[in-house]
Amino acid sequence: MPYYEFTIAVADRFKDHLIKKLTDSGCLGVIEQDEAVIAYFPDAVDVKTIANDLSLMNALIEKSGEANGLTFRHRLIPDQDWNESWKKGFVPIDVGERFTILPPWKEEKIGRINLIIDPAMAFGTGHHETTRSCLVLMEKYAAQGGKESFLDVGTGTGILAIAAAKLGYARVIGVDTDVLAVDAARKNAELNHTEGIEIREGSIANLNGTYDLIAANIISGVLILLAPALALHVKPAGIVVLSGILFGQEEEVIDAMNMADLKLLEQYQDGKWISLAVARR
Repeated sequence: MPYYEFTIAVADRFKDHLIKKLTDSGCLGVIEQDEAVIAYFPDAVDVKTIANDLSLMNALIEKSGEANGLTFRHRLIPDQDWNESWKKGFVPIDVGERFTILPPWKEEKIGRINLIIDPAMAFGTGHHETTRSCLVLMEKYAAQGGKESFLDVGTGTGILAIAAAKLGYARVIGVDTDVLAVDAARKNAELNHTEGIEIREGSIANLNGTYDLIAANIISGVLILLAPALALHVKPAGIVVLSGILFGQEEEVIDAMNMADLKLLEQYQDGKWISLAVARR
C-alpha cells in the first residue's frame, strides 16, 4: 500500500516528545537516526494536519531559545510494502564486549548476549548513544560487584532491565511513569524470555529497598532532581549509572550527585553524550 514518509530533523532533547506526538497521530513506525527521525504514516492520513502539528512544535522549540528548530519534509511512496521497507532501517549492532541489540525478525548471534527490542513500540530501538553507554558501563560494573538486585529508572523499552537480567541479576525492577512505556517494556521482556523482570508504572519515589546497580537514562535536569532518591536506593557498595547528559551538562549533574553524597567514579563519552558512574561515599 502507499504510505507517507516524514523525515524530521530536531535536537536530541526534543526527540522523545516528537516520537510520542507522531505515535499519537497514527504513525505506523519510527526510525531514530543521529540527526533525524523518520516516521511512516498510512496514505489515508491527513498530511496537512501532520505538517501543521510539526510547524507548531517548531514554533514552540524556537520560542524555547533552541538555536536550531525543527525542519521536516515528506514524500508519498507509492504501492510498496511499507513494513518491509521500514524494517530495512533496523540492523543488529554490537555494544560493549558481549551485547548485541537486534529486532525480533533478525537471527540471534551465537556467543553474544542478544537484546531483542521491537522498534514498533515507539520508545526507541536501543541504538542511541545514551543506551549504548549505559550497557557498556553496566557490563563493566556488573563484573565488579554483587548481582542481587538491579533497578532501571525510566525503563522505556526495558532494554537495560533486560540486559541486567541477562547479566545475571537475581531481582530486576524497571519503573516508568508512562503507561505505554510500561506496556512496551513488558512485551520486550517477553520477547527476550525474561518474564521474571518486574516492570512497574511509577517512579523511584514509589519504591523501597536498595539495589546493587541502578541505571537512570533520562535527561540531566531530571537526574539532578533524582539525586537524593538515587543515593537513598543504592546499596553502600553499589553503583549508579547515569545517562542522557549532553556534553557540557555533566558538571551540573556531578555537583548534584556530590551534594547527595554520590562520588564520581567514571565519565564515559559517546558522541555528544556523557554518561557517569557514581557510588556512595
